[in-house]
Amino acid sequence: MNGNNTNNQQLSYIAVEGVIGAGKTSVASMLSERLNAKLILENFEDNPFLEKFYIRPGDYAFRTQMFFLLERYTQLQELHQKDLFQNYIVSDYIFEKDKIFAYLNLSDDELKIYEQVVQGLDRNVVVPDLVIYLQSTVERLMSNITKRSRDIEKEISEEYIDNLNDAYNYFFSRYKSSKLMIVNCEETDFVNNPLDFDRLVEEIFRNDQTAVKYYNPSLRKAAE
Repeated sequence: MNGNNTNNQQLSYIAVEGVIGAGKTSVASMLSERLNAKLILENFEDNPFLEKFYIRPGDYAFRTQMFFLLERYTQLQELHQKDLFQNYIVSDYIFEKDKIFAYLNLSDDELKIYEQVVQGLDRNVVVPDLVIYLQSTVERLMSNITKRSRDIEKEISEEYIDNLNDAYNYFFSRYKSSKLMIVNCEETDFVNNPLDFDRLVEEIFRNDQTAVKYYNPSLRKAAE
């Protein structure tokens, strides 16, 4: 399958989401290549406070959060300008997910400041037509984090990923801003198994897309 077979302009802006280690950047990059889409990736490496946050979260949570918030907002302003040469936009995050980290990591006083800032930004951000949430287990997430061995992530604890995973699941169980596709990634490898990725693209562009859709690649393989 290639971009020419997926002519569905109801899905011109697709965002891929998931907890750290879920593979959202890899999937977003592959999807962008398949669709010849404009790709927007979160520049987590630009955040000068992130590595310090993983070591001393209480001291660096607010600075880390505000840097991400303003950088994400600035980056997504590009979406207001239509690219005439590309029909699709793919990103590896949604602006709203910033709140997941804020409510997990900030103190009450810090949250008050955060909410005042984010309130003025929300209304100016373009919402995706479809969000793909890559859902996984803590064990799989930690395994992926260990395998990719990024220096900036070496201090991430399993407890933090566990709490973050719960927060993501709670957030997306109530998400209503756009169409949502929840993908069970526990036993799936979209990067190293081309057939898994082909099937995912097929599911994304099926005509029966509903407000919330659940896709379990393992069940599909078992049924074939």
